[in-house]
Amino acid sequence: MGETAALATALLWTTCSILFASAGRRIGSLSVNAWRILMAAGLLGMAHMVLFGMVLPDASREQYAWLALSGVVGLALGDLGYFGCLVCIGPRRGVLLMSMAPIFTAVTAWIWLGEVLAPWTIAGIALVLVGVFITVAEGGTVHDAPLTGRRKVVGVALGLAGSVGQGVGLVISKYGMIGAAPDPEVPLDPLSATLIRMVTACVFIWAGVAVTGRLRGVLAAGRDLPAISRTFGGALSGPFVGVWLSMVAVTYTVAGVAATIMATMPILVIPVVWVLYGERTSWRGIAGAVLAFSGVAVLFLV
Repeated sequence: MGETAALATALLWTTCSILFASAGRRIGSLSVNAWRILMAAGLLGMAHMVLFGMVLPDASREQYAWLALSGVVGLALGDLGYFGCLVCIGPRRGVLLMSMAPIFTAVTAWIWLGEVLAPWTIAGIALVLVGVFITVAEGGTVHDAPLTGRRKVVGVALGLAGSVGQGVGLVISKYGMIGAAPDPEVPLDPLSATLIRMVTACVFIWAGVAVTGRLRGVLAAGRDLPAISRTFGGALSGPFVGVWLSMVAVTYTVAGVAATIMATMPILVIPVVWVLYGERTSWRGIAGAVLAFSGVAVLFLV
């Protein structure tokens, strides 16, 4: 059950990336991020109410503070960079860039939590970096548009920002669930932690949209039914069902095995973009994806 749930998670997150990229080309990455996080918060809130009988999780103030910070760093800022990356350089390269998130997770955990970086961990980081460099350095098109040098630079910068945000945000959330718990032996339930992160990120993003004067444009984007339906599909398959299945995966199989199977997204997305967009991947791109996946596998399995 664990391995099946992990593979289903990878498929759902791949689908989620395709849907968000498609919606982002119509209404922009900011609107997609704002609407999808509102939808995900609502879905998670309903699930939390059904499972625990309450909308707000029962957590300490310190846990709320750390998980709120994690939501801003990982889900608001990190995902905004990720969606911008998807729009600029396409889902195949974007998903591959996000495979660098475990690197920033490992480095941050080493600096902050004192988790040791073993030699094999450093080797895994090197593999990921080489794989990403090989794939991003290739030329080509993004949905029939030429991938210009400027577009590539912007997309890579946004992807790196997204990876840093997600990687650092994950470490902060781990500390919020366990390190800030009244009893470290009884960590906060993952669904409760995810809900706190999502609601905080939702408030932060919509407040930012209002303050920067973009509220009217984002609300108007909500009337683009094709884009909003794709955004809802992405919110359902990614932050909601995908996250839940990832918890099932780590419950019923070894966490490292589950994480490695879920990290197959850079490989799974290759045939998807081929079928949907006719974007044929060169052997160089395939080699880069395999190297990056191998690096992630080394990070989680040693």
